[in-house]
This record gives sequence, C-alpha cells and structure tokens, in this order.
Amino acid sequence: MKLPEVIAQLIVAGNDQDSAKYAACFSEDAKVHDEGKIHTGRKEIEEWIADANERYNARNELISYTENGEGGIMEVIGSGDFPGSPIVLKYHLQINNGKIDYLKIMG
Repeated sequence: MKLPEVIAQLIVAGNDQDSAKYAACFSEDAKVHDEGKIHTGRKEIEEWIADANERYNARNELISYTENGEGGIMEVIGSGDFPGSPIVLKYHLQINNGKIDYLKIMG
C-alpha cells in the first residue's frame, strides 16, 4: 500500500512511542481532535501523545489508507491498555507541504 511519507513516519513514531518524532509529523499550528478535545500546535500535540503513550501503551496496525484531496483516511487496528482493545480506529487527515495540518481520530 502506497502511503504519503509523513503517514509512514507517523505510524513508526507512534508504535515506537516517540512523542517528539510523532509531533514532528505535524505542521507548527496543526490541530489534533481526539477523545473530545482539540490539541493545537506541535508542542501541545507532543504533550498529548506522550500522555496517551503513558496511559494506553498503544500500537497501531495499518489496515488501509484512502486518499481524498489533500489528505485521506487511515484505518488501523489499535491495541493497548484501554477498554475494548483491540479496536478499529479511523484517522481523518489533512496534509499540506508534507506535514499533517489536521488529524481527527474516531473509534
């Protein structure tokens, strides 16, 4: 499956639980919408994912990626220390200049 480079980097950084590399996949003023909250900017995104890594110890296995315009929808099997694991998650992404501008995670 062909993926934009930034998406491949996001998956690796997420599974390595490297919050700095994960946040580096985003533009400076990117927004992440997860669990009913919006995290804005690379620094806040790094703090959010570091906290999520600590709480959930999550890993994602890619199921599919479908491009749509300037982004796409990535489906993963998410597993970790959370109720209902494993679950299928959909990542709705907008990409600009090789960086993620917007990510919404839906279960």
